[in-house]
Amino acid sequence: MNIIKWGIIGCGDVAEIKSGPAFQKVANSELVAVMRRNGVKAKDFAKRHKVPFWYDSVDDILNHPEINAVYIATPPSTHLEIAKQCLAAGKFVYLEKPITLDANEAKQLAEIVTDNDKIVVAHYRRNLPAFQKVKELLTTNSIGKVHFADITILQSKTNNVIAKTDDNWRLKPETSGGGYFHDIAPHQIDLMYHYFGVIKNAEGFSTSTQNNKVADIVNGIIEFENGVQFRGIWNFITSEKDTKDECIIYGEKGTITFSFYGEKVFLNTSEKNEVFSFENPKHIQQPLIEETVNYFLDNDKNPCALENGVQVMKIIDTFTN
Repeated sequence: MNIIKWGIIGCGDVAEIKSGPAFQKVANSELVAVMRRNGVKAKDFAKRHKVPFWYDSVDDILNHPEINAVYIATPPSTHLEIAKQCLAAGKFVYLEKPITLDANEAKQLAEIVTDNDKIVVAHYRRNLPAFQKVKELLTTNSIGKVHFADITILQSKTNNVIAKTDDNWRLKPETSGGGYFHDIAPHQIDLMYHYFGVIKNAEGFSTSTQNNKVADIVNGIIEFENGVQFRGIWNFITSEKDTKDECIIYGEKGTITFSFYGEKVFLNTSEKNEVFSFENPKHIQQPLIEETVNYFLDNDKNPCALENGVQVMKIIDTFTN
């Protein structure tokens, strides 16, 4: 195998710009077919993005003789079943976050993955330049021993950090798992896991104030095995004037501050204050997709293993249940 030939299951809003075109731009990668239950929309996506084939059923895309890898970009409620089908068909899998509806399903998925299977979780932010810079600053001991990390995500009901859809499925727990928190928190929690390692303890609390069955305020704490402490607050009903998106990592020598939706990293110590600016790629998942292709071709290690997604789902359930 010298080229990864992709099929996309779920060519909706996420695949439109963030990920879909990247499969055609990465070396040794080719987008062969897309699938969506609404065949008209699948055909439209294929036509606009110059994809040779389109389907309206999972079986059709899995039976395509050329496809050897599948990007699962459907809502979380279908991830487990589709992932099972893909693995049974011998396909490599690139799986959107959150990887499943809940931690129990994540455990079920982990139990069926064998040593011969290859599955990558789409926690793509760890591959973006700003977050890689944070990792570098931590690795090079720029703020000394890390004491704790603090995340504050305050968004109004009309937030602009979450993709809008016609049916707003992200606020339907039977489809999304639990609202806006479930949609964006995997990225933030994954970065903390990526930066600080094994989680020792976690506890959280959540509130649903809108009678919509999903948590709109979530508060959580984590103790990592290396001693780093974490606390985070997510509020999706704050006022417009109070919106905020910030992570501050505190160390013995100073702080590292950044936004999850920005492109700058601030280093502040007693010796220096520095600002690092970056520009994200147009197709924001492209760096991770490139590493995924290399992994599937046995040219690199897994850039984000399934275990990362399982740990994130455990924390999400802990914070909201």
